[in-house]
Amino acid sequence: MYLHFSHRLCRCNLTEKSCAALSSALSVTSSCLRELDLSYNKLQDSGVELLSAGLKNPHCKLEKLELEGCSITDKGCAFLALALKSNPLSQLRELNLSSSTPGESGVKELSDLLEDPHCKLETLQ
Repeated sequence: MYLHFSHRLCRCNLTEKSCAALSSALSVTSSCLRELDLSYNKLQDSGVELLSAGLKNPHCKLEKLELEGCSITDKGCAFLALALKSNPLSQLRELNLSSSTPGESGVKELSDLLEDPHCKLETLQ
């Protein structure tokens, strides 16, 4: 039986410290988490760095990640891009970074993933 789980944790006052636990949850072999909405939390680049460790894990089955309004800059985008490049088994197809300030370099790094034949990312906001 295939289970599809989605978690909405938007506007929950999460900080970068919460991302370590979330990263572990993404790395669990039996994880069924496919969608994660962390929008409008104070994750910042340091939180995205921790979260990216989970995205690098080959057991991560996440397909959609919402990080709208999480104060992510080009540094956080670099962490995300590296995680997706280093995990050939990544299932992430949708990434939302709306209301962030990724800068030109962050936009370029993530946009390049859309053209990468080894990356499954299809939608970048």
